[in-house]
Amino acid sequence: MSVEHTQTAPRTALPDTPLDPSGPDPFAWLEDVDGETALTWVRERNAHSAEALGGPAFTETERAVREVLDSDDKMPHVSKVGEHYYNFWQDAEHERGLWRRTTLDSYRTDDPEWEIVLDLDALAEQEGESWVWHGASVLRPTPEQLAAGEPRRHALVDLSPGGSDSDVTREFDLVTKQFVPESDGGFVRAQAKGGLSWVDADTVYVFTDFGEGTMTPSGYPRQVKRWRRGTPLAEATLVYEGTDQDMYISASRSHTPGFERDLVHRALRFYANETYLATNVGTPDQTLTKIDVPDSANVGLHREWMMVRLRDDWALGDTTYRAGSLLVAPFDDFMAGSRDLTVLFEPTPTTSLAGITWTRHHLVLNVLDDVKNLLHVLTPPADGAGSTGEQEWTRSDLSVGGELLTVGVGAVDVVDSDDVWVVTTGYLTPSTLARTTVGTREQATPEVLKSAPSYFEAAGLEVRQQFTESDDGTRVPYFVVGRADRVSGEAGPAPTLLWGYGGFEHAILPGYSGTVGRSWLARGGVYAVANIRGGGEYGPAWHQAALKENRHRAYEDFAAVARDLVARGITVPAQLGMEGRSNGGLLAGNMLTQYPDLFGAIIVGVPLLDMKRYSHLLAGASWMAEYGDPDTDEWEFLQRFSPYHLFDAGREYPPVLFTTSTKDDRVHPGHARKMAALMLAAGKDVTYYENIEGGHGGAANNAQAAHMAATHWTFLWNRLSA
Repeated sequence: MSVEHTQTAPRTALPDTPLDPSGPDPFAWLEDVDGETALTWVRERNAHSAEALGGPAFTETERAVREVLDSDDKMPHVSKVGEHYYNFWQDAEHERGLWRRTTLDSYRTDDPEWEIVLDLDALAEQEGESWVWHGASVLRPTPEQLAAGEPRRHALVDLSPGGSDSDVTREFDLVTKQFVPESDGGFVRAQAKGGLSWVDADTVYVFTDFGEGTMTPSGYPRQVKRWRRGTPLAEATLVYEGTDQDMYISASRSHTPGFERDLVHRALRFYANETYLATNVGTPDQTLTKIDVPDSANVGLHREWMMVRLRDDWALGDTTYRAGSLLVAPFDDFMAGSRDLTVLFEPTPTTSLAGITWTRHHLVLNVLDDVKNLLHVLTPPADGAGSTGEQEWTRSDLSVGGELLTVGVGAVDVVDSDDVWVVTTGYLTPSTLARTTVGTREQATPEVLKSAPSYFEAAGLEVRQQFTESDDGTRVPYFVVGRADRVSGEAGPAPTLLWGYGGFEHAILPGYSGTVGRSWLARGGVYAVANIRGGGEYGPAWHQAALKENRHRAYEDFAAVARDLVARGITVPAQLGMEGRSNGGLLAGNMLTQYPDLFGAIIVGVPLLDMKRYSHLLAGASWMAEYGDPDTDEWEFLQRFSPYHLFDAGREYPPVLFTTSTKDDRVHPGHARKMAALMLAAGKDVTYYENIEGGHGGAANNAQAAHMAATHWTFLWNRLSA
């Protein structure tokens, strides 16, 4: 029996449908995140969800997922800091986590000896706070300190209460393994969105909430200051202040010996940034010089080199550099007025630049070709050559991985080493961590250091990449995983989950998931992932094709993949489910309201749904470059993909599960709450679950993550396997 609304919740009559955006919002009261009336509604819906989904299947799924998350056999990824290799670890005994370290020799063994640096569970119990790890930044000692054998000791640790984006920063001593008290001059930043970054052992840049007027409309810092140890934060020196329309202001220092530079970063909006070279910071002679590249470009520095990654075409003199290209120039020459640039990468119709990684002497390009990784090692002219002649950059290939595997590369120590970490993973291939040296005459065979275990039986399963055509003829790739006879369509239709995102130039690549394997594939389900426009699979053009008034293309692409799965005999609409989170939650909301006949069940996770209000809720204003401004005439196209306003009470919809988190301070939980309430008022089949902790990730620890996963998979299997 379902749990009914109590009298504490407002009695809301079903509004005229579709919802009138110019009229009062009948469910606005659910935007009161911590309001008792809203939370009473949340608790009631959670209780209904628990009753509807609970049972042996739920319990077994939760157990199987928790076993994966808590496994002692998980692969411990590490970061090199001096002579130590640091790792953050969570398991059944340490649900908040351990920050720990070891040596390379010990890490190479099957059972490394770990030294605990910080125990978050003990800290949370001691301080009565549900701390969630947000990372740490360790100051690199000066060459003089390294020569004297001084250890790395200065760290800035970021901790979030409950998993929210807003967090605190506290200085930590890696020698004593204790926080440095504020009373002893330790740097401490109160909870807000922002951060600290090291200048030197006694100075940091601080960008945070300094009080009224110091945060942008998106809820991020508008000011950055230089803060000296032992002085009150109120006395920190202003370095830069953005306008009240900017998105995010910050600053950083490069600590590479001989190339120390201070940079101020001004995010005007998504995809528009300014970077300034700062000299004499904090003095009357302070100077900020803008690096003169297009605002839509990303600029990066490594030793004497400046890299520019273009999102748009750049006409410079008689030359036009294409969007998606990577350019390089000696930084000092560029700042002195030279515009002699070398093209290191230019996209083709099937290729895009997925990432770049510098080592001490080399640059590794990670290229996607039809959503498959290729690695190239580029070597610049000798130090001090001062030339960017293209013929002086040598190129070789780095052969790792395999067909339909994702390959990631990261520098082990960008200052002193040419070693890189190489991580490979695939839908049926557990992750492997290897280490190799790039730039050698003959490529060394990567040393495999760690391999993740298999969490499900992959024998008989297969991965295929398929392509289909969208409404406008665009070729759209997708991956499909499952039993060989099912991904071929020979065995007939099967319960299938189609996953997608399609936004913010984010490419979705193959990756191993014990959770998907145990909860879905092992049951005989098929798993598919769509690489739709709005993402970054084919570079900035693929992303820009679905911005603002063209958002419908992302949804048309996804619908085309759904139809293709049916056409290939893999599934039928009644057995096809889809899931999306965050921007993917907006995708899911549009599949629900615009393409309900294609699906048998839909999961809408931490979503945007009310596109009339989104820019006024939490970080929403920062996404107007992606979606548009609903307070202008852009609402004309925004309303065409605002699920909250597209819902029609007279239309049939597939069963839907909404999930969100009370602590999500990025995408407001009001989106999911209001849409669920609207559909419930119309008598639709709605399941709702809101985690009280968890932030935008939805869960603050493994127990919560397992419960959330069991909710998702049980809902899908119940709806699609009947």
